[in-house]
Amino acid sequence: MRKHRTPEQWQALLDQQRDSGLSAPQFCQREAIGYASFCNWRKRLSVEPESETSHSDNAGFLDVSSLMGASAGPGWNIVLSLGNGVELRLSQNG
Repeated sequence: MRKHRTPEQWQALLDQQRDSGLSAPQFCQREAIGYASFCNWRKRLSVEPESETSHSDNAGFLDVSSLMGASAGPGWNIVLSLGNGVELRLSQNG
């Protein structure tokens, strides 16, 4: 069953992960939290001052190499939302 959390609950989880010393994937696995949801909320709740020169189309990168190790186990998947309803879904062939 999917659990719906408030922004305040997500902020508390983000703070817990930061203070735990665990990587985000490790923390999400321990807490049974969807990694993609965790990353989405981390981005939504991050405080970035907007300036007149900021560009919303700057590319960002996410290091998923930690998901490729043996600790990820079979059955992992990655969903990349590209906008306009387009998603790229990756699943481990196990």
